[in-house]
Amino acid sequence: MTLDEGEKCAAPGSNGGDWSSLYLILGAVLMPIALPFVVLECCYRLRVKKCRNELAGKVVLITGASSGLGEALAHTFYKAGCKVILAARRVEELERVKKDLLALDAVISSVTYPPVILSLDLAELKDIPDFARKALSVHNKIDILINNGGISVRATVGSSALDVDLKVMVVNYFGSVAITKAILPSMLKQKSGHICFISSVQGKFALPYRSAYSASKHALQAFSDSLRSEVVDKGVQVTCISPGYIRTQLSVNALTGSGKTYGKMDKTTASGMLPEKVADRILNAIVGKEKDVMISDSQAKLAYYARYLFPSLYFWIIGNRARKLEKAEAAEQKKGK
Repeated sequence: MTLDEGEKCAAPGSNGGDWSSLYLILGAVLMPIALPFVVLECCYRLRVKKCRNELAGKVVLITGASSGLGEALAHTFYKAGCKVILAARRVEELERVKKDLLALDAVISSVTYPPVILSLDLAELKDIPDFARKALSVHNKIDILINNGGISVRATVGSSALDVDLKVMVVNYFGSVAITKAILPSMLKQKSGHICFISSVQGKFALPYRSAYSASKHALQAFSDSLRSEVVDKGVQVTCISPGYIRTQLSVNALTGSGKTYGKMDKTTASGMLPEKVADRILNAIVGKEKDVMISDSQAKLAYYARYLFPSLYFWIIGNRARKLEKAEAAEQKKGK
């Protein structure tokens, strides 16, 4: 081997030690910055692991548990050894979820408790206090309340009937508020408890064709922030989860402007996160006592920061998105004719 060949094999630069020196310099500069974050992350993971073991026997009430994220949450907390109470409007679907959970007993090494199902229609606010009494009577307490039930909408502001806006707000916001108000006194009395609201990234920044949905989730975000400040010294924890697109039937079951069922799977929803992964992240957020959590891809996070740091850019991007959606809808209508 010649000297030139040896130098070529040593490094991609003109000097064989250039890259090694660069790595050492970068390491020396970045290590003091990165080390505290690494230590904090390790401490967080250890605390979460310890707290997950302490979930066994906790009473968890999950609304909207008949499908999608609610069903995934039922599986996640059941496998963690919790006493799950599953609530939704479709009781037959709750029975299916319960059957699936009981079938897991053969492969779960930890102690499990038979799931309990309760009928709940979030649109019927007058029935919620009675529902809460039934839920509390099952195990004489609720340790964790997960307000997950809700509906979405696919319509412009101009094409939406006011009744649609009212229904979305009642189900997504007032329903969760009513359950929280009914369960909260028992948590304050026992000086412990955790209330989790499933909001959305669209509660942090609004998108076209989602006005009613975004408004309801934004209201839920504000309510959770206020509640958290009021119970901070009373033993009750409050977590607000803002997920991005999840691979569920949310868009299929969404309402149109006239109140009919949308009946179609959005591409963004079809390519969204797996509900099981989101549910596991939510469990970690609850045991880790996190307050405000976004579970989404980098695009949604960039949109969130752009909304507040570069509002003009954000509004320009969202305006373009609205134009594209309008053209796509017009083309679909024309094709349908």
